Formats: sequence, C-alpha cells, structure tokens
Amino acid sequence: MFKNQPKGLLPAALSNMGERFGYYIMNAVLVLFLCSKFGLDEVTSGIIYSCFYAGIYVLSLVGGVIADRTQNYKRTIIQGLCIMTLGYCVLAIPIFATPENRSWLLVLTCFALFMIAFGNGLFKGNLQAIVGQLYDNPTYATQRDSGFQIFYVFINVGGVIAPFVAPMLRSWWLGTNGLAYNADLPALCHQYLSVTDSMDTQNLNNLYALITEVGGNASANISEFCSTYLNVFNTGIHYSFIASVAAMLISLTIFWCTKGMLPTPGRKEKEESISYSAEEKAAMAKEIKQRMAALFAVLGIAIFFWFSFHQNGTSLSLFARDFVKTDSVSPEIWQALNPFYVIVLTPFVMWLFSYLTKRGKEISTPKKIAIGMGLAGIAYLFLVIFSAIKGYPSATEFKEIAATAKEAMKTGPWVLFVLYFFLTVAELFISPLGLSFVSKVAPKHLQGLCQGLWLGATAVGNLLLWIGPLIYNACPIWVAWTVFLSVCVVSMGVMFGMVGWLERVTK
Repeated sequence: MFKNQPKGLLPAALSNMGERFGYYIMNAVLVLFLCSKFGLDEVTSGIIYSCFYAGIYVLSLVGGVIADRTQNYKRTIIQGLCIMTLGYCVLAIPIFATPENRSWLLVLTCFALFMIAFGNGLFKGNLQAIVGQLYDNPTYATQRDSGFQIFYVFINVGGVIAPFVAPMLRSWWLGTNGLAYNADLPALCHQYLSVTDSMDTQNLNNLYALITEVGGNASANISEFCSTYLNVFNTGIHYSFIASVAAMLISLTIFWCTKGMLPTPGRKEKEESISYSAEEKAAMAKEIKQRMAALFAVLGIAIFFWFSFHQNGTSLSLFARDFVKTDSVSPEIWQALNPFYVIVLTPFVMWLFSYLTKRGKEISTPKKIAIGMGLAGIAYLFLVIFSAIKGYPSATEFKEIAATAKEAMKTGPWVLFVLYFFLTVAELFISPLGLSFVSKVAPKHLQGLCQGLWLGATAVGNLLLWIGPLIYNACPIWVAWTVFLSVCVVSMGVMFGMVGWLERVTK
C-alpha cells in the first residue's frame, strides 16, 4: 500500500488515526448523550451538534491562518492536540444533571465541545496541508490522489472501532449496577421527572413496561428509579470519554516522535527564495485567481455533500434508534458501518481508478466528485422509496404509538447496510479526492488556509444539519430523505456542468 509513497505519510496517518479514534468515540454518542444527559429534545440536541460540528471546520480557517503566518505547522498541530485533550477531560467528569445545576452544566459541556472544536481546527487542516506538502516533491507528485486515499483509510480505522467503545462502557456500567440498556427509557425518565411536562397514559404504560424490562421495579418509587437510571446511564458515557483522552495522548506521542519525518515549509522557502519579474508576477497572480475560483466552485458543492452525508450523526442516527430493529445492538454502533466500508472499499476504488487510467480512460478529480454526488443521491432515493412503502409517519407520531405496535413496524438492519454502502462509496469519490484537489490547486503560501477553506465548506454544511431532525420529527420521514435526495441531484448536475472548466484550470 505504501509502495512509492513518501516516508512521512505513515506517521501522519497514524497521528490522525489516533485523534480520529478519540473524536469518533465522542461523536458516536453526542446527540443521544445530550438528550439523555439534559433531557433535551432531538431538535435542540441537533442544533448543538450542528454548531459544534460546524465549529470544528470553521475554526480550521483560524488554524490555517495561524500556521500559514507562523510557517510552523508542526507546533500548531501539537497545540491543537493538547487543547482537544483538555476538552475531553472536561467531558469525562461524571456530574449528575439536576434541575439546580443543569444550566451551568450544559454551559460547561458546550465549553468542552468548543475546546475540542478549536483544538481540532488547529490540528486537522494543518496536518492535511503537511500531507499535501509531501507530494510537492516531483518524485511523488503522481501519487497524490492515492496518498490521500491511504491517509483517509487510516482516519476510518479509528472510526470503525470507536462507535463500539461508548455503548460497551455504558452497558458495562449499567450491568454493574444491575440494570440493562434501553434507548427509549432516558427520554421517558426525563419526561416523568419534568415539572413542566405531563405524561399521557400510553407513555406512562411504556415507562412501566421498560422499567421492568431493564431490571427495575415498576411498583416501587418511580422518581427514584428514573433518577438512578439516568445517573448510571450517563456516567457510563462519561467513562467512555476517558478513552478519548487516552487516544489523544497516543496521537500526540506519535506526532511528537515522528515530526522530523515531515516537511518544514518555512525553512524550505528560505532556502528557495527566488526573484520574479513583473510579467512573471502578473502571470502567477492570474493563475492563482483561476485556481482559487476553481477551489471555491468545488467548495460550494462540498457544502451540500456534507449537509447530506453528516446526517449520519443526526437524523440517520435517530432513524437507526427509532425505526430499525437492532435488538441488543445500540444505535450508535451502526455509525461504524461507514468507516468499515471505507476500509474495505478503498482498495477496490483505488484499483478501479488505476485500471481506468491504464486503459486511457482516466476520470478527472472534478468528474469523480460529480459522480460521488450522484451516488449519495442513490442512497437517499433508496430511503425515500423504502420509507414511503412502509408508510412511516413522522418520528414524533411514531413515538406515541404503543410499544408493541412500534416494534411490529420496525425494519431489519439490512436497510442500514444498503444505505451506508452507497453513502460510503459516494464519500470515497468526494472526500479524499477533495483533499487532494485542494492540495493541488492551493498556492504554496496559503496551503493551511486553503485546507481550512475545504473544512470551512464542511462547516457550512454542518450548520444546516439541524434541518434533518426538524423535518424528521415534523413530517413523514420520507419527506426528510427527499430533501437530501434533491440536494444531491442538483449538486451533481451543477458539478457536471463545471467539469470542463475545472479540468482546464487544474491541468
């Protein structure tokens, strides 16, 4: 896999893998954790998640500017890892949320998320910029796309394992306290304990049934059981954040010990200082403008891809919890399907691209991105048809149905396997190749900023993530999937329309 690749690719990939492992542990449970910890509804949790996710990528612009101005990418990356570690430490503190402390505890949790987002902003784009600098060497220039695909595989190795950690520790802690896991119980417990929300008869009966199912006594003090269950349930999640701290420390150690294998662009530019004539400067300025225009065009498409794809942390995660019959499998674990597919399918995608190139039918990077948008559209087309045939109502209406009727309406997990297969293939056509495209068109003195712009486009898409849970709860769920299908189809058409221009600019 690493044949003909620069030697710095492996340590950079390993550093990123450790950081991503810690991040995906937290990300797998974040929306559901906010609901179970603070009793927030899905829309409010989705807004917090959207802001956090957007913050990660918006702050990458700040990290890129800092690294470009100081020309010290490595120090900026190390600072980012340290700040993220502190954020995870705050999340790992198991404080039980009560009506008296809920406000400041939620603020503290959001501050911890900000620290993680800011640290990620210093780390993520600048590490990608360094990887791109490895391929500025003419010896490795032709391996840029495959190098970023390999780099992307290592990101997802952490993503495969991470979603299992939080549910495993949560279930372990529940079992230690003589209780069992149930995804629906925290919301019912919060509703029962709320002084402003009254429970109808159906929800009360559902609560009694679930208390017995998880090992409690429905004839005992219900308020005391609800408080105990919420405390134990969320403490188990807090313990999983300790694993995130450990992963960050591993990533920091790997990067610190191997940073000498990575390029130092500040020194390189001093050694290669060259004087240019006025005509040469004008030509260079024109080329930079063309390349930046091409970059912003692709960034516009990226916004809508990430808006659709990152529903895996919001509406698609809620769909797995509410409408999929997973028995003892926690809904968060299904997020591991995407990185698993990335690892399995990347060699086939790389082989396909290589095969077509050898046959003289090479697909350009812009065209690959357009095809990727079409593949994402196929994933949502599948969900639209399936949800319409099943006659699924809005999630809000579905939750009010009797427990036995809801169970009969749920589908098997095969739906998630099909869905994430198409979404992952789409991702492989867009995300790693988008990183490669950015590193190819970025001016040398703006590499950190341009990688930050790619992540900034992701941020704009993430700011819109709350729309998914909003429609999911308000309308029949096929309507939500139709919105994302439409976004993908329109984006594909626009991207195909720009392919000729983008290919000329990036030659």
